[in-house]
Order: sequence, then C-alpha cells, then structure tokens
Amino acid sequence: MGRHVIRTKSFAADAADFVLGEAHKAIGERNEFRIALSGGNTPRPVYARLAAVAHDLPWESIRITFADERCVPPEDKDSNFRMVRETLLVPAAVPQKSIMRMRGEIDPQIAAQEYQDRLDLIATQRGEPIYRHDLILLGLGDDGHTASLFHGTPALEETIRRVMANFVPRLNAWRLTFTFPLINHARHVLFLVDATKSPGLIERVLAGDRQLPAARVDPSAGELTWIIAE
Repeated sequence: MGRHVIRTKSFAADAADFVLGEAHKAIGERNEFRIALSGGNTPRPVYARLAAVAHDLPWESIRITFADERCVPPEDKDSNFRMVRETLLVPAAVPQKSIMRMRGEIDPQIAAQEYQDRLDLIATQRGEPIYRHDLILLGLGDDGHTASLFHGTPALEETIRRVMANFVPRLNAWRLTFTFPLINHARHVLFLVDATKSPGLIERVLAGDRQLPAARVDPSAGELTWIIAE
C-alpha cells in the first residue's frame, strides 16, 4: 500500500482535481468509475467545485455510492444524500441510474442488508468476490471516527459484513456505514481533512494509533491519500 499526504491552501480545487484524475483513469482502464462519497461539512466545497469543473465527465459511466448515512429521510437536513444532491448531483445533472442511495428512512438493519445485497449483486455479475471501489472519500471526526465507524461500536470489529447498521451510544442514534472489509478493499481511499482539525489528532491517525477508527483504514492492495487543508 502506498500512502501520500498532500497539504494545501487550495483544498477544494486540489481535491476536486484529484477526484477528476481518478475518474478519468478508472474510465480509461475499466470503462467505469466507482466512487463512494462521504457526508459532513468538509466535502461540501469539494463537491461544489467538482460540479463546476467536471463538464467532460461521462456521468453515465460513474457509479456513486455512499460510505455512510444518517438514519433520516433523504429530504432531512442531516441527510448525507441531501447534501450531496444539493452540492453535486443536481448541479452536475448526474443521471439517476448512476446513484445508489442508502435508504436512511427505513429500518436500519434492513437498509444495511439491502445496500450490501445491491453491491454484492454487481460484484457477482462482474465475477468479483467483493465490490471494489475505485475511490472512497472519507472524513475525519474530532474523535477520530471515519464514515460512521465510531470508537466502541460493533461495526469496528466486523470482519464479514461490508455494510452495517451501527448504533452510536454517544449520539443515541443508528447510522448506516461501510465497514473496514469494504473500505480496505478499495483501489484508493482519500481522506479529506479541513483546517479546523487538530494537528495532533491528524498525526495520531497518520502514526497508526488504532484507538482512533480512522487509523484502521489501510487498503491492502490499494493507495491511501490524505488531502489536508492548511
């Protein structure tokens, strides 16, 4: 696995360019680009920038999934899908067939199994043992969580299921999330970290402190890149 750390004062532009580069590479090699998006505030400007500059991107050849989702309806203000729809999907006119939404509005266990089943079906049709993303975008929480993999929650130790309903006690809420078996199977994982994050936290994750869930992201046969705003 290769790891790269990019520190930049042009966060949104550099991150959007990175995604574009990975998209063109994947489409050139495999005629498809599989990307998983993250929620939260950090990727908002990246998605907006991507929508503005990706005029030549063949969205019909792109499959968009979500690394995690809050268990709320898609129109809810806390929905990751809603944020992505407003900043990227609608502005870039992404076709519906390219989008795989997690159904946060239904029973979490059913929603997680449904999502894994959809990924598994695509993988089976392509002769793959596990659905493999070309790029997964992840964020870094102030407590070291990533996706909806929080310290002390069951999904952290999952080795078989690839999508889980994960109860987070400190939030008193269910989340839908990719697990490490799926994340670490990706060709490339990109952490997007804004300038508000503690440098000490970032260094602990980069040093591999496994008390922090983000430090467990380790693509076994892929690349790991961090783009950190300065």
